[in-house]
Amino acid sequence: MEDERIKFLMKQNADVVFFNGAVWTADPKHPRAQAVAVRDGRIMMVGSDEQIKDLAGPGTRKIILNGETVCPGFIDCHVHFVEGGFSLSGVDLRTVKDRKGFQEKIKNKAEELEPGTWILNGNWNHQCFLPVELPRKEWIDGVSPNNPVFVTRHDLHMALANGPALQAAGINRETPSPEGGEIEKDPHTGEPTGILKDAAMELVFKLVPARSVKERKKAVKRASKYALSQGVTSVHDMGMPEDFRAYQELERIGDLSIRVTMYYPITEIDAFSRLRLAGPFGEAFLKIGGLKGFVDGSLGSGTALFFQPYADNPDSRGLLHKHMCPQKEMEEKIAEADHLGVQLALHAIGDRANSIVCDMFEKVYRRNGRKNRRWRVEHAQHLQPREMERIAGLELVASVQPFHLSDDGNWAAAKLGPERCRQAYPFRSLLDQGVVLVCGSDWPVVPLEPLKGIFTAVTRKTSDGKNRGGWIPEQKISLEDAFLGYTRRAAYAEFSEAKKGVLAEGLPADIVVLSRDVFSQAPEDLDKTEVVLTVFNGEVVYSKEAF
Repeated sequence: MEDERIKFLMKQNADVVFFNGAVWTADPKHPRAQAVAVRDGRIMMVGSDEQIKDLAGPGTRKIILNGETVCPGFIDCHVHFVEGGFSLSGVDLRTVKDRKGFQEKIKNKAEELEPGTWILNGNWNHQCFLPVELPRKEWIDGVSPNNPVFVTRHDLHMALANGPALQAAGINRETPSPEGGEIEKDPHTGEPTGILKDAAMELVFKLVPARSVKERKKAVKRASKYALSQGVTSVHDMGMPEDFRAYQELERIGDLSIRVTMYYPITEIDAFSRLRLAGPFGEAFLKIGGLKGFVDGSLGSGTALFFQPYADNPDSRGLLHKHMCPQKEMEEKIAEADHLGVQLALHAIGDRANSIVCDMFEKVYRRNGRKNRRWRVEHAQHLQPREMERIAGLELVASVQPFHLSDDGNWAAAKLGPERCRQAYPFRSLLDQGVVLVCGSDWPVVPLEPLKGIFTAVTRKTSDGKNRGGWIPEQKISLEDAFLGYTRRAAYAEFSEAKKGVLAEGLPADIVVLSRDVFSQAPEDLDKTEVVLTVFNGEVVYSKEAF
């Protein structure tokens, strides 16, 4: 029967053939190969050069490699894709190291824009400032008097507003912090410093002019071009309802050049209930995966929820997100999602937040029994051993973002103490418990570059260069486990393991070529590796070199 299949294939010519590669398929039945043939957007055959050579006809594009890695297109399991597209054209504060640099970037952007135009995005990280300090509105009021400024910290759980933005929002010394958020105020004057955390950010966000569908489509196209250059062919977008129409319009005209599985905010569950929508549903290029909710904030902003107080702020254990205020409403939404058959993805960073996720999910499991839910914990950054066992027992998917630890490892000990950091980013422990570990970036919080995430997961090196053997090195994972987190396991997390995430006959030809054979070299060499070619749905959509 196999001989008959090969004879049939030999009667057809491939559109593209890769020869002489180090092919890593992510397919446990056929893990390694040398060549791949593609036809009509799908993988025609995976095998040796000898097996595939006859599929290359006169019109076939032949890509001759020199032993470089060929692997499935990367699937990023956690992005804010449209917002990332907008960030590519916004002010970029990611590399700022001090007050002067912060001011200069805002000043330059204000000079580019018309008066009254909002200055947004930012992605600043005060933990990298010298000295470490939160920015204040006074830093930028003098250089942006005619433009409201609202620039987010890179974790998106804290933002700085300038005077005009605060005034427009009616925020002053008398304004109370909303539930699930904080308006930071100067301890001496009582005046707002400009720093707003979590739910307090919405007091300003609601004033930002709504982006049109046309603007969102442009952002999607910018984001897609960037993603494909990094080998990312699929994303799980933790997006907003307004983004879906932009995706739909691009998909309708055949201009959506990336596969999108979108997770709606859990606050939209009423629409799912009204229409009796079960997930995932959609097409090969665009589908709705489920609902995403928040339990807490972030470590860098001091809003991740812990059992014990912060070492650098003994009066705080973090904050419950507004989605949890009151918790009973979140539990009702979780129960309704289970009734509908909708996948859930809950953001939890602190150890107490992760414990609460397990508590809420366990209630549903006890009431409704076990089924193939594949519910997800997004981030799962700080876990006590008991919670790792519970995540495994509940068969939850741990959706992690390895590159975050390269930053957190520089300063987390100051916020939590070194002993509590032993529980940070416990990738190895989760895998040892049998948890399905999938990977993403959280772009635009950090760059959308899977190779950076893979490098960090296997080396656990931090950006300050101080942890050469790795931060909490016992939690390193293998190179193959890291790649699986961006391929086959990532497809599993969106119920698509039979449709993508591996290089196998009949599946969509989403393929990445790397600049070296990464599986035969030391993990430390990954930081010298680049994406040199990306194939999406059978078409070469990015090429760094002339093949």
